[in-house]
Amino acid sequence: MKKAAITAATLVLAFCLLSCGCTTAPATTETAGQPADTTPAVSYEDTPVQHADVNGVTLGYREFGTENTEPLLMIMGFAGTMDMWNTTFIGILAENYHVYVYDHRGMGESTDIDAQFSIAQLADDAAGLMTALGYDSMDIYGVSMGSTVSQQLLIDHPDTVRKAILSSATYSASIPATEKLHGILESCAKDPDEQTAVRKEAVANLNWEGSYDGLSGIANDVMLVTGTADDLTPESVAAEIAGRINGSWLVRFKGIPHAGAAYAPVEYGTVVITFLEMDESPA
Repeated sequence: MKKAAITAATLVLAFCLLSCGCTTAPATTETAGQPADTTPAVSYEDTPVQHADVNGVTLGYREFGTENTEPLLMIMGFAGTMDMWNTTFIGILAENYHVYVYDHRGMGESTDIDAQFSIAQLADDAAGLMTALGYDSMDIYGVSMGSTVSQQLLIDHPDTVRKAILSSATYSASIPATEKLHGILESCAKDPDEQTAVRKEAVANLNWEGSYDGLSGIANDVMLVTGTADDLTPESVAAEIAGRINGSWLVRFKGIPHAGAAYAPVEYGTVVITFLEMDESPA
């Protein structure tokens, strides 16, 4: 039986998209109605980039938090890099977890090869990075395209995932509800002036066959997080996904747009910690 949906209060922050109408908002330490220094925030400038060899490429990553705490892998969205995570959001998570952020192949500090990659390849990269970091499994948080990669990871490599949070998720970029997102991806894929890795990410999303048929087979603990003002991956799609995954949570944040942790980092951080610490199988 599905757990009840949670509705959070509306927050308003400045809305900004990356190139091609990118689906990931920029990092910030500001929280509505609250000074930035009242909540923990990480510093990307003070945290060195490390590298791991995975599936023929080198992935750049940073890590935050205390050693010997549970690992949490953050899977970035379309056209984003690891330094675009909201610093307050990551800081809240790092108080309780050993948080890893990384760049997808070809983006930021990570290398690439000439061949076009797929969503399945990006999921393989996530699984490979866990192994390279010395873990058999991790909790994961994926946003936008990162939630697409997370779904593929749950389907292809379920044993690598402890709990999964899917933020601003869709089971396909080619359904009527994601028409606006599909248009952005097509525009980026065709733009000769766009960064090569961004074009390849766009093509990977457009070529993805979707996860709908595989969702019902997911046995991991999953939480869907969505904003009611998300016009790229609408809340109705998150509700569909939650309806397909047995026992999943569905959290709706009122008035929040796509990639909501950039707009309500404290609230998103709180609900993520609550979910991760909840015993899903009480005696």
